[in-house]
Amino acid sequence: MNKPFPPSPERISAARLSEAEFSQLTETVEFETLLAEIAARQGEIEQGRHVPRDIVELMKAARIFRSATPKRFGGDAMAPHHFLKMVDKIGTVDGSAAWVAAFGSANTYTAALSLEAQEIIYADGPDQVLAGGLHPVQEATRVEGGYKVSGRWKFASGCKGADWIGVGIAGAPDGDAGGPPRVMMAVAPASEVEIIDCWDVSGMQGTGSHDTAVSNKFYADIWICERGAPGLFDEPLYRYPAMAYQAQVHAACNLGLARAAIEQAKSVSGAAKITAGHARLCDRGYFLSAIGECEADLRSARAFFYEAAEGAWDSLLRGDPVSPDQNNLMRLSAAQAAKVGAAVVQRCYTVAGMGVIAKSNPMQRYLRDAMVVTQHVAVNEMNFEHAGRVLSGLDAPRGYP
Repeated sequence: MNKPFPPSPERISAARLSEAEFSQLTETVEFETLLAEIAARQGEIEQGRHVPRDIVELMKAARIFRSATPKRFGGDAMAPHHFLKMVDKIGTVDGSAAWVAAFGSANTYTAALSLEAQEIIYADGPDQVLAGGLHPVQEATRVEGGYKVSGRWKFASGCKGADWIGVGIAGAPDGDAGGPPRVMMAVAPASEVEIIDCWDVSGMQGTGSHDTAVSNKFYADIWICERGAPGLFDEPLYRYPAMAYQAQVHAACNLGLARAAIEQAKSVSGAAKITAGHARLCDRGYFLSAIGECEADLRSARAFFYEAAEGAWDSLLRGDPVSPDQNNLMRLSAAQAAKVGAAVVQRCYTVAGMGVIAKSNPMQRYLRDAMVVTQHVAVNEMNFEHAGRVLSGLDAPRGYP
């Protein structure tokens, strides 16, 4: 197991970005160019079933993929609540692009790799894209200096635009002998991993979450680490709970989609009706109530979501670990954001009139994409039960939070 570098004697208060500095990140020419390009090419992203590599390059230019890169290698090691707002904002334009951008957080995983491996990864700069589906976890054969690995893995979102791809292999049992094996991540250049084009789904079509495979591939020990292990570096980001961060980046997509759905519903509220004598949507009480309730629900879920993330970060800046209770609230707030975001999209779809049934209507895509987010294991319904156990003083389920 890799050991963190000895902590520096200095507090890392400079790691906090001010709100003004965050605004500068999302108001740059590069970020605005990225949003405009995504908006112009939504159809291409969905039909092609992945985010094109040139848009991934625009994400790099907008600092998406250096957000979780260690400062040692020129990265930003950004506060998660700032990065989540970037994903949230991309989600107002396109859910699939937000999902792929969300994996800018994935370099928190590679921060647990050996220093030798990370020096290779970042030799060409801090803007490195990691993709990978780690499940189903595959058995690996121990050989001198590493492991021989064969297998196939699912849901490698963004793999067609990735520089590096991780796969999941079984490590030593977690805890007692009867426990499940730890999930280990083995990383290699994307060119050394086969991408099996099989992503055929109704929602989040543009994420390119294809299967990956390797056959009898050797992974040296330096390229293997435990999934979610703390990073090597004395920076707050690498003490932030990795699994909670995974839940948060997925949930942020639904916050953006919910905002997009509300704005889309409002945009058609004054349109003339096809049937003579029918009131416009903005003249109907149920529509106005729905818009008001959706706005309140979204803002409430969003406030809880960012409050939990900011609270954990504040603890780290004080030099304290993130507590189990804080970790639980991060998981709970992420599940709530995903659930409420999807409910807001569905409510807006319901009240926005007959036009939503057209395949070309953006509400169709918002609805399909938001429902996919709620299926992810990190934010699905099971997480409410787990959070309730912790809140009730019961033992947390294995692997949670």
